[in-house]
Amino acid sequence: MVEHQANGIPQTDFAIIGGSSTFSISFPEDLNRSDVEMLETGKRYETPFGLSPEFKWFQIGGKRVITCKMHGWQPGVVTRGVASQQIFWVFQQAGVKKIFAEGGVGSINQMLELRDLVIPNDYIDHSMRKDVGLGGPYLLVMRESICPTQSELLAEASRDRVERRQDHPRHVFTRGVYVNTDGRHFESPAEVQMFRTSFGDVVGQSICPEVYLAREIGACYAGVYMVVNYAEGIIKDWEHKDLSDIFYNESHTIGNILLDAMLRTNAEQTACNCLSLRKATLLQNTKK
Repeated sequence: MVEHQANGIPQTDFAIIGGSSTFSISFPEDLNRSDVEMLETGKRYETPFGLSPEFKWFQIGGKRVITCKMHGWQPGVVTRGVASQQIFWVFQQAGVKKIFAEGGVGSINQMLELRDLVIPNDYIDHSMRKDVGLGGPYLLVMRESICPTQSELLAEASRDRVERRQDHPRHVFTRGVYVNTDGRHFESPAEVQMFRTSFGDVVGQSICPEVYLAREIGACYAGVYMVVNYAEGIIKDWEHKDLSDIFYNESHTIGNILLDAMLRTNAEQTACNCLSLRKATLLQNTKK
């Protein structure tokens, strides 16, 4: 029986945030997996930050999962920061504890090739979306911003799908620094060189403010990111045909990695420090 709150949002421990790598398919339906049961589609919820994007609910391995497309961003409707607030408010109301995300990134590190997978362990925020939160009374410690236990599950699923395959195996990197920018434009060669000197490995536009909001709602967060282009000034100029080929032909790979990792996870949060790094704020009004 599905448990609902008064606002109509069912309760679940598990969520997946879709990005560019699964945007070209209906996730998870188009994967045609026998272990996936669709529960609800096209669900939108009123939030303090506006009407949410569409969510889907499905079941896999006895787990009820909520998911949305493209990090909740609705072109012409909301900014990326507001989109993040909308989806994480819904996650908060649903009681989500474990979040997987995915997206496409550009390679700053010259060791990274197209279609390599990176599961970052840290980030640098170069976006302008500051102070994007849900209003919770917390001091957010970003020492381990990306959950190591969730990351390891993504790494194992990724290795099984792409690194251990006999035909055209790909590299899976379990450490890396994700540089977050605003977009929608790509970065300039000078900006990319600056990111290199700051020890950035990949560049993208989605990990922030999601890492902050995940910590605010007390959820573990990790993502898998496919290299879809070389950042400007790295190795060679990127080509639109490469982006198109990856966009349309790698969705099943990433989608199956997310579902395989979801099968491996559980709701326990005792093997990581994610919950302990959310502290009560000291900046509170006190009554005399």
